[in-house]
Amino acid sequence: MTDQAVDFEEPSSENRPSQAGPVPEERTGHGIVGAVGGRFIGRQRELQALRADIERAGLDTISGRKAPRARVLLVAGRPGSGRTALAAELTRRLADGYPDGVLWAGLAEPGGEPVPVDRTARGLLEALGATAPAGADEDLLTEMVREALAVRRCLLVLDDAADAEQVDPLLPDNPECLVVAVSQGPLTGIPDVRPCTIGGMDAKSAIELLSRFTGSVRVTVDPQAAESLVEQCGGQPAAMMLVGGWLAARPQTSVADATRQLHARSDDPEAPVGARPLARAFRLVHDSLPQSAARLLRLLALAPAGRVDAHIASALAGCSVSAARSALAEFAALGLLHTAGGAAEGDEGAAGEPAGGGPAGGELYEVPGCLAPMLRALVTEEERPAEVQLARARMLERTVRLLQSCRAVTEPEGSAARRRIAGLPRALRFPGAEAAGAWLEGRRSVLLAAARIAVADGELDTLARRLISALVRALVAHRGTEPAAPELYGLHQLVLDVAVRRGLHREQAAALLNLADLDARTGRTEDALARYRAALDAGRCGNDPYAVARAMESVGGAHQELGDWERAADWYGRALSQRLSRGERADEARLYGRLGGVHTYAGRYGEALRSWRAAAAGYRRLGDLPGHARALSEAARVQEYAGRPEESLRTCEEAVAWARRAGDLRLQAALQLRLADTLERLGDAAAAGLHRAAAARLLGDDVSGLRNP
Repeated sequence: MTDQAVDFEEPSSENRPSQAGPVPEERTGHGIVGAVGGRFIGRQRELQALRADIERAGLDTISGRKAPRARVLLVAGRPGSGRTALAAELTRRLADGYPDGVLWAGLAEPGGEPVPVDRTARGLLEALGATAPAGADEDLLTEMVREALAVRRCLLVLDDAADAEQVDPLLPDNPECLVVAVSQGPLTGIPDVRPCTIGGMDAKSAIELLSRFTGSVRVTVDPQAAESLVEQCGGQPAAMMLVGGWLAARPQTSVADATRQLHARSDDPEAPVGARPLARAFRLVHDSLPQSAARLLRLLALAPAGRVDAHIASALAGCSVSAARSALAEFAALGLLHTAGGAAEGDEGAAGEPAGGGPAGGELYEVPGCLAPMLRALVTEEERPAEVQLARARMLERTVRLLQSCRAVTEPEGSAARRRIAGLPRALRFPGAEAAGAWLEGRRSVLLAAARIAVADGELDTLARRLISALVRALVAHRGTEPAAPELYGLHQLVLDVAVRRGLHREQAAALLNLADLDARTGRTEDALARYRAALDAGRCGNDPYAVARAMESVGGAHQELGDWERAADWYGRALSQRLSRGERADEARLYGRLGGVHTYAGRYGEALRSWRAAAAGYRRLGDLPGHARALSEAARVQEYAGRPEESLRTCEEAVAWARRAGDLRLQAALQLRLADTLERLGDAAAAGLHRAAAARLLGDDVSGLRNP
């Protein structure tokens, strides 16, 4: 066996072991790692080998050529072996040599499924301060990551990689960067990578680890029992931690008693031999819990993103928030959980955002990745499917109510939304918008995972739709539409999945329109056009006249963006007919304007002038005086293009008069500048000067930012 890497804060006393973990408290799922205090035990040979591997000449450098990519170091070992701890300690020791920071990304879901590469790339870009377009595909996102790292000297840690396909697209094309990958086995396909494979800890290190929990006395009085316990645990740090926590909670129990109880437990014959010691240690702890606590522990397998706070736990178990908070603290003391953002020895789970403050949610904990499969197996074995489904529904319903409260707190005092949340229990209310925003930001990965869980369940679609709706509203209220666009894109895609599955044509049309709008904003016009057409079909199937007209107009807008004026005018005309048949006057006026615009671009000035005149009349009937003035201004522009400057001058003067009546000083000034330009082209420089001076007076001489309306 080799030396084990274990990181501990100094214990407060001999009989009160520290619960500090091996991964820095500042670690985030896609964030910067900072150093923390603490003492690291063992693994010195592995650390030396990894550091030596950094300087080793690779296959690409033997001939004297500079390496084209970052060096990749691989820490390989079973879940629970301390592989993440070793990577974290190596990161701490090397961090000073990478002035642009250390990035950490978890590549596995709590259920063991690989995290999609595009999601990992998007998280890394966010940590680097780069903005990724909503809906961008994997190739674009990974290219952006490589470009961002090409000009930085960073250390990138990719934790719990399933295979080379998860790692290779993220490797920086920059030899000044370093990548530390953590995996269960070799990453076949990535050249020039030698795995540093770790196993169990040696007896001396394992006993030192045990004494951190039990105190030195119980180990000293029976060293043979301590050695036997190490053997029973296979030298695995995760197993030693669980047994150590179990002993720490029982000051009168000897190490020999723990060894006997562990030995008496039978192994699962289907489990891999190397995983059996950890499974025995876990069952020892689980079976010693009170029935209610054991059930709560099992149900933590349902926690979104493997993360749980008192609200999630209480909803899963159907108990009070205070009881759940106490149980979670007890689980953490036993090594069954660790605080999110930190990690316990043997943890292999993906990290995420640091915990944010919330309404009585308390500490945010994470289920260690090495224990998650055992919890899921116990849920299947011990819980009835109906009870599991009910627990998941309670958890999702609690999340909906928290999100509704999170959004409502941004509304003005006395609003209907604020009155509704006033009737909620105090534990579900936020003290203010700032606290609600911090909770939303800190729980963002958990909330998005909850939405994915709700949709994947397949039997909770009504609840899933409510949850996604509440999450969209909360994100927009606190972050704004543009900053939240990447999350909104994924949520609208989930809505579309449910709508297609359930045959909900109206919701399908709405989701397609939302996705297409985001595509259009990020320049993917062809994709947007395809979605708008699909939304039109769905709107017709659902007999949704709003979606049909909206989709028609948007199809026209996409064709306009592509420079296809004929098709744009055709689709705007169809949308206009739909609006006219329903008497939707505001939409009629806008569509007349859009038709006027494409006719102008196409050089059909007669049709363009008729459309702009119709738009002006529509705005006037609505009492929208600024809109009326702008439409007249566009009509004047068309007349000028058509070679009718005198008519353009009269129409522009009319537009100025309507802007003056509307009291819109900025619009009036912009129109007077246009009027001045027209007068100059007609040779009346004096009148043009008067209008320029009038525009300057209206805006206090600051006309530099004005553009023609």
